[in-house]
Amino acid sequence: MRNPVLIRCSLLIGLLLPAFAGATELYRYVDGNGVTVLSRQGVPPESIARGYEVLNDQGRVIRVIPPAPSAEEVQRLLADKARARSDAQLLRLYTGPEDVDRALQRKMSELDGLIGVARGNMQSARTQQSNLQSQAADHERAGRPVPEPLLAKIESQKAEQVRLQAEINRYLEVRKQAEASYAADRERIAELLDRQR
Repeated sequence: MRNPVLIRCSLLIGLLLPAFAGATELYRYVDGNGVTVLSRQGVPPESIARGYEVLNDQGRVIRVIPPAPSAEEVQRLLADKARARSDAQLLRLYTGPEDVDRALQRKMSELDGLIGVARGNMQSARTQQSNLQSQAADHERAGRPVPEPLLAKIESQKAEQVRLQAEINRYLEVRKQAEASYAADRERIAELLDRQR
């Protein structure tokens, strides 16, 4: 059986050891009233955000915990991190401004191709509408009512032209945005490469 005195001493040392270890550090912080406080107990949760100092038993500062950043500082830090990620991505994608120019040309060619297809489809829809309207005019000249399916087809071609025009407008807007975006990338990659020199 274990010695009861030894067990009691071990428990007592186990309980007192944290008290002795904590006795060597002081915490200096400013409380909610603006008063500087020295404490061996630690910093209350409501004061941690303002920052504090840890002092040794001689009163020397051994560690400084800075105040938590303000909302504006957090936003700035997040923006800086996002900018650094964006810069790293640009440097991976492009070796110089001329690479950005080539990428822009590829993008413009792709968008011009899509616009060309949409314009071709628009012309086809106009031609079909014209043919259908010609058929409707034939019915009217003959004194017959225009059949409902024919009128529905004419309306369908008109709706298709509206849809295609919206698609063309969207491609044109994407084209403008791409030009602006690639111009900004070109300018930024030039800045980054100048800094590396």
